[in-house]
Amino acid sequence: MWDYPRPPRLEKFAGSITVELGGQVIASTERAWRVLETSHPPTYYLPGDCFADGVLRPASGSSWCEWKGQASYFDLVTPATVASRAGWTYLDPTPGFADIAGAVAVMASLVDRCTVNGETVIPQPGGFYGGWITSWIAGPFKGGPGSMGW
Repeated sequence: MWDYPRPPRLEKFAGSITVELGGQVIASTERAWRVLETSHPPTYYLPGDCFADGVLRPASGSSWCEWKGQASYFDLVTPATVASRAGWTYLDPTPGFADIAGAVAVMASLVDRCTVNGETVIPQPGGFYGGWITSWIAGPFKGGPGSMGW
């Protein structure tokens, strides 16, 4: 990931992705996008239609990304649990990220489990960034203590 670009790059991803919450698979897809940025593991964006019915509940608030624009948030909801503001989307992203309009990223640390090609991901440290760490991604990663100035 140290050879990932800055500004970040969006690329299509063809592989298996799942998200689990409350003891059930709430999203599953074979097609997605990932954002690659220097010092970050990839952030995966899943098509909104790969989420189970009723799982995405609009949440209050928004944030701003200098590269992608304004993000809106979702609570992820199952009968067993609610993961507050665990998903986000860009409804009207900047032109370089237009392909992810309406796609949903998930904060892996706020759900039970996320997988990429069958491997359980490790959430990017720090609780702010939404990257997913897998065995084929080498760190260190921004987000942990002392990394804000990178």
